Amino acid sequence: MPTEWKLFADLAEHAGDKHVTVDAAAGDTVGDALEQLVADRPDLEARVLDDGELRSQINVLRNGTNVLVEEEGLETELEDGDELALFPPVSGG
Repeated sequence: MPTEWKLFADLAEHAGDKHVTVDAAAGDTVGDALEQLVADRPDLEARVLDDGELRSQINVLRNGTNVLVEEEGLETELEDGDELALFPPVSGG
């Protein structure tokens, strides 16, 4: 079952679209889905990863919940119907 990523701000520009579908299903991890997302998008990969590791300022959400803070990080398992989102750092006020 495909999983959709929603990309925000400059991440969408680097990926070439605001919505990207990857072939990740229930039982795969958020990290698996992220690997598929950046696999054919070197500009996005350079913006999101640093030496293969997620940059600290990038936020990854599954169904609106930050997996890096409230779940198991990139090892969080996907369930059917999950929606993933990738946010760059937010600043301003």
